[in-house]
Amino acid sequence: MRGGGRGSAWYGWDAEAGSREGGSVPSSPCLAGQVLASQAGEVAQRRRALAQQAPGPRCKAFSTSAPAAKVGKATIAGVSKQSIRERIWDYMESHDIADFPRPVHHRIPNFKGSYLAGQSIRDLEVFAGTQEVKVDPDKPLEGVRFLALQSKKTLLVPTPRLRTGLFNKITPPPGATKDILRKCATSQGVRNFSVPVGLDSSVLVDLVVVGSVAVSEKGWRIGKGEGYADLEYAMMVSMGAVHKGTPVVTIVHDCQVVDIPEALVEDHDLTVDYILTPTRVITTGCARPKPTGIMWSKVSCEMLTKIPVLRNLREREKQAGKDVTLRDEPGSQQPAPGPIRRPQDRPQTGSRGGSRSPLQGADTQLAATVCVGNLPFTTRVRELKRVLQELGVVPLRLTWQGPQHRAVLHYTDSAAAQQAASLLQGLRLGANALRVSLGQQRDM
Repeated sequence: MRGGGRGSAWYGWDAEAGSREGGSVPSSPCLAGQVLASQAGEVAQRRRALAQQAPGPRCKAFSTSAPAAKVGKATIAGVSKQSIRERIWDYMESHDIADFPRPVHHRIPNFKGSYLAGQSIRDLEVFAGTQEVKVDPDKPLEGVRFLALQSKKTLLVPTPRLRTGLFNKITPPPGATKDILRKCATSQGVRNFSVPVGLDSSVLVDLVVVGSVAVSEKGWRIGKGEGYADLEYAMMVSMGAVHKGTPVVTIVHDCQVVDIPEALVEDHDLTVDYILTPTRVITTGCARPKPTGIMWSKVSCEMLTKIPVLRNLREREKQAGKDVTLRDEPGSQQPAPGPIRRPQDRPQTGSRGGSRSPLQGADTQLAATVCVGNLPFTTRVRELKRVLQELGVVPLRLTWQGPQHRAVLHYTDSAAAQQAASLLQGLRLGANALRVSLGQQRDM
């Protein structure tokens, strides 16, 4: 959702995830540097130069023809949202397309030419006629934020991880120069030159601009896996700030435009209507309906606790008679993931030198475990949770053993554990192939 950002994990699991064939994407100096909004001639000249060098209509830096091994909504024919993310992040780094902040892994990636790509939004009729624009705080969207301010539009930027509200309205000082407006468009400027916008404020967003890790010409979008863009849009629908006709724009490098299997797209996923790259403006014509509000059955209690504005919206919808049952709330239809348990948190017995087995006492419902090893040093628990969610093998409890680069997944029966082990076999996180083995199995 950010500091580099926000999903298949969406707001349920996570509260905290080209080249032509035979060629590669060039890293040209003409992609670097900033382009002033008023220098239309320079923008056009650079765009023509880029068009002669950049990749073709769709990035073919990686194939989606992996053998069909994984099954489930988020993984089809061996391709998952996470595998697409990892390949794009790796590709952008290895081909020096990535720009500050680096590395771009686990972020909405900034890229050389992002400022130029953002200038194309001026040519869209949907931008010319807007009064209020919501732009995510991701680094590659900085140029669009500046252009919105320079065009005297009302600029709304989501608050990081939604912890202090939904939006901040950017308010440049009176008589702000172009340099000051540029500062207002940066992440620091968003913090220093903004005022919060409450739920009761009269907000009508004319245009939504989001960051992406991957996007297809059909309009399917993949974020960094934390789900904040999806949640923000759903919250805007719930508060009446957007409607089904509000256009959504994303800004990416050409290598981020890839084929995304429609089977990976879920009801809560936000789709896009326009894709801007350093060389192209793509109108997707996407007819897939956008989210029509918050899907409370996918919201976790943990997420609700960390986002006050989400609690307020839930109370309003509850009073309006809507079903606001959370995913892991009593009465929900979906099994809730258990709490993350670290080794030092395991309950101890009163006897000397003994420790109680996690399969005893309150944990008697856990009968089988799967050990996942060789986790990359930089892996965070939320990234593993996201993978488990995408594969459809969410455990009842996860014991994180970070210093040993492993985790233990606890399931209610051997069949569930065996299915998880089977789906995790051969999976890679970053450069590491996971080592997966069945642990303790106990018949219930």
